[in-house]
Amino acid sequence: MRSPHEPTRATAGVTFDQMLERIRYEGAYPTRERAEAVTHAVLSGLGRQLTGAERADLAARLPAEAALSLTAQIPDPEPLTGWGFVKDLAARTGGTPATVRWDTGAVLATVGHLAGSDLLDRVLARLPSGYALLFGRAELIQAA
Repeated sequence: MRSPHEPTRATAGVTFDQMLERIRYEGAYPTRERAEAVTHAVLSGLGRQLTGAERADLAARLPAEAALSLTAQIPDPEPLTGWGFVKDLAARTGGTPATVRWDTGAVLATVGHLAGSDLLDRVLARLPSGYALLFGRAELIQAA
């Protein structure tokens, strides 16, 4: 049985406009332009954090315009935690941590849907703590 988070033919062929409409809805943005600006900012930020096969595989699941925003960035040698990611993106965009957290959730929920459960698990395993919540998942921590 297929997981509801796995991409289907319908999600695998999503256009950039369709992706933006979903992000616009998720983030309650008043215009497509605002949704597009947020999308590019968040994906660029994620591109600075993600490396390896997960980066390439995620780019392959996104529409070309979104994949370019993700892969145009050179990854930082030391990836930031989820909260560090939000603070860094706020500093780069001039937003507040609260609005950037909202923006990040709107974009990454859609990205996670397009990625599918298995790839999202791999992406989260590669990133430091705090990203699961940004993708709309619970952050599970093992007891010591």
